[in-house]
Amino acid sequence: MDESIALNTFQGDFSTMWKLGIREPLWHMTWDWWWWLVMFDDPEGQHWGKQLMVLWSTKDNDRVEVNGTPWQPKGRPGVDGDGGMVLDGMVCAWWFDGQRMHEPYIKRTCNMVAMADDHPAWPVSVKEISKGQGGGAVVPLLPDDLSMGLQSDKGSFWLNLQGDKQAVENGAPASMQLSLTPWNPAMSVARPSTATYAASMGYDILRVHGTRVSGQIDGDDVTGTAYFQKVCVQAPSPPWYWGVLHFEDGSYMDWFLPHLSPTMTARNPRPWKKRDIQHIALSQGGLFHDAKHQRTERFARVKVEKTVSHRLEGGHGQNPGAPLPRFNVHMWNGRTRIKLTVEAVERAHWHFDQPTRGGLWSHLTYNEYPLDVTRLEIVDEFGRRTRQDYGWARGNAEHAWGVLH
Repeated sequence: MDESIALNTFQGDFSTMWKLGIREPLWHMTWDWWWWLVMFDDPEGQHWGKQLMVLWSTKDNDRVEVNGTPWQPKGRPGVDGDGGMVLDGMVCAWWFDGQRMHEPYIKRTCNMVAMADDHPAWPVSVKEISKGQGGGAVVPLLPDDLSMGLQSDKGSFWLNLQGDKQAVENGAPASMQLSLTPWNPAMSVARPSTATYAASMGYDILRVHGTRVSGQIDGDDVTGTAYFQKVCVQAPSPPWYWGVLHFEDGSYMDWFLPHLSPTMTARNPRPWKKRDIQHIALSQGGLFHDAKHQRTERFARVKVEKTVSHRLEGGHGQNPGAPLPRFNVHMWNGRTRIKLTVEAVERAHWHFDQPTRGGLWSHLTYNEYPLDVTRLEIVDEFGRRTRQDYGWARGNAEHAWGVLH
């Protein structure tokens, strides 16, 4: 975990990075995506920095509306004899400039190609010895370059984006060219997780908890950190709380709390519904890669409380003037106790509406909040640490309501 240990390549098993259909797909259920959260330094701006979220997605469904845009995927991904895939999908992104949320930054339906670097169509300049170790790419078939991939030597990811016309006219960047490189041994490793439920339902997730970031945004040099996950989920998802934090010393923290709540019946993206009250946790999980003490702490006891903060959603937002949330998070095990308070400084949201049986529609609203870490307390056998013991701390929290099925 020592940040002083230089990593030249990402570690772990990336063999499923560019594969879909690992489990038998389920109609109306299977949903696949590659997802990056990038948190940029902003030395002349706010201490919480700037943020980018981008995903490349496909869904086993004949119709779903994404923020009001109809998306009608035409069949399941086509796979050739060498494992290359053509997907009918969407590329979606938001951009937070430190003050204002630009959403959508990108929202485009398109075909995409996903392939590993051992496919015959991969550029021949790559050394044969380095192929087949996880390198590959997903490339939307568009005039603009919206590609993302992992170099064959696993030394870096690349991420190229060009903003939608309306977003750029409203002040978002026209283009980004980013390189994402290893940070430290605890974070820059492929971490797979999987679960299978009844009737072939379940999920498969591949995560990279942290990377360094460098590159250019509209020609200006930028630096930062990033988090990645590749997900296949084929089960109705209940509401959830999730959050992730990166710390200047190379530490990492996350929490996850799927739950039952009256918000499961929500049918629109409006925040602070009357039913947005107490929840019953379905499971609890937290993680802390502690750079100071060179160890990883796992937590099976996690509490999340959402309250109203003094900050408000901007006039450009989906619900201008609505209070932004504050999350109080408590995680503990037999050795370490963590309490923190994070406040949303802006809101991004995606709302999905999908036809279901009998002419009815199901709904999911998925909110993402760039965070200000206002309080932190870590107590273990070595003593007590607070927010003042760390330099910058940046992250994002999620809250979802409704159920898509």
